[in-house]
Amino acid sequence: MATLTLAIDCGGIGIKGSVLDPLGQMTAEQVRVRTPYPLPPDRFIGILAGLADRLPAADRVTVGMPGMIRHGRVVSTPHYVTKRGPHTKVDPLLVTAWRNFDAQAAVAERMGLPAIVLNDAEVAGAGAVTGFGFEVVMTLGTGLGNAIFDDGQLLPHLEVSRAPVRRGRIYDTYIGDAARKRLGAVAWSKRVRDVLIGLRPMFEWDRLYLGGGNGVKVAQKDLLAVGGQILVVPNATGIVGGVKAWDLQVGQLREPMSASGRPNVPPASEPPAPRKRAPRKTAARRTTSP
Repeated sequence: MATLTLAIDCGGIGIKGSVLDPLGQMTAEQVRVRTPYPLPPDRFIGILAGLADRLPAADRVTVGMPGMIRHGRVVSTPHYVTKRGPHTKVDPLLVTAWRNFDAQAAVAERMGLPAIVLNDAEVAGAGAVTGFGFEVVMTLGTGLGNAIFDDGQLLPHLEVSRAPVRRGRIYDTYIGDAARKRLGAVAWSKRVRDVLIGLRPMFEWDRLYLGGGNGVKVAQKDLLAVGGQILVVPNATGIVGGVKAWDLQVGQLREPMSASGRPNVPPASEPPAPRKRAPRKTAARRTTSP
């Protein structure tokens, strides 16, 4: 029987999901809710469960959410710690509540299904990359998301969005959706162009995938000015990558555990016997007759 995946893409403005077949095709119409604020972890998990109740039954769950996620735990999340939504005042109590929150375990327990929780750009990247070469994914939406793949292997997450870019501003606000609305389409697209030109020497990507809701809004002439191979992918990859995201876990797992709870690693072989050195040959001294 085919494995069905419930894929949920969590953003700063909206949270959407669908159920996918093994090929990543949606088997049900996508459902979406507006991201509510304030959003403590328990409310967040409840929203995900509510989405699942509106969709057909699935066998496993993939969740992509903004922020730095390590082994399913939240190191930091930029939007969900605010009082009224992206770029509003941060609530210290929410920062504490989200810090080190095991989102993956909470989703699995609430839904009773195997679950993985990754950064949202990593899930989108799983649905976009070819698996060959050094591939970088950047998603343009409420802020900036990113993921890095080397020959299909998901590399440790770098939260580029939180890095300062100019006059104390970070990439999240410098090229995020609020900046696009304030600057206008043309000026914002040029700003994205300049950012990509600046980041290219840092990554030296073989391919750059530009996704998210605003990825398609960058002018083609600005992408050509960046140079290199850049592919614009639809925002739907944040959902359809939910199937391929399970393949990424192979590269992230620690040593597999046996039934006894010990690392399932092969026994060490006996070291080879030391090689005996042949006696060193010495050249015969030349003698001269008296």
